[in-house]
Amino acid sequence: MIRAILFDAGNTLIRMDYAAIAAELARHGVAVTPEALQRAEWAARVRLDADLFAPASGRSTESRDTTERYTRYLLEGAGVHDPALSARVMEWRRGYNVPVGLWTVAEPEAAAALALVREAGRVAGVVSNSNGTIRRILESLDLARHLDFVLDSFEEGLEKPDPRLFQLALARAGVSADEAAYIGDFYSVDVVGARRVGLRAVLMDPGGCWGARDCPRAPTVLDAVRLLLG
Repeated sequence: MIRAILFDAGNTLIRMDYAAIAAELARHGVAVTPEALQRAEWAARVRLDADLFAPASGRSTESRDTTERYTRYLLEGAGVHDPALSARVMEWRRGYNVPVGLWTVAEPEAAAALALVREAGRVAGVVSNSNGTIRRILESLDLARHLDFVLDSFEEGLEKPDPRLFQLALARAGVSADEAAYIGDFYSVDVVGARRVGLRAVLMDPGGCWGARDCPRAPTVLDAVRLLLG
């Protein structure tokens, strides 16, 4: 039986403020809706995963290069192909809401998903690659109260898919790997990383962009929790 469900944060419990990105694009005369940007992100994460995060690549999800590629892929997916405009948006992003940045919006079903885990008597924890701000973000969105613990890669000095970060999470949860599961949005970072320590994993796939994968997929985090609780 699953005794603990562990969550990624970005694109699992929280999302970027697409309205803020749309407003910045509008400032440059480009009309793109927040909904279009969100749909573009669904494909951007798959493209970034294939481009950067092959097993044993050693690339960081938190590096400036990764953030800029991710932003460029998102913009291209939304129809913004002007390199000069992309560069201006990236420069704006670097200075926006420092140090938290754009990750300030709760996924619509995040609170319900976490509440379901707690109601089922399971441990709920977050294991996130972050810059030291993820606990603050979750608290500001009133999601932290549903969690037993939060592990931030910056604070721990370890970054997914390093199995040691998942092992720390298992120790905090007080369970063995076969008693826990992980939900995340990048195949090579989250699914591969979780499996390295024997965790089962569910891949977030809201747009059906991942194609055939050797793991369960879910369109929302609430669907993922329901799948795991069975």
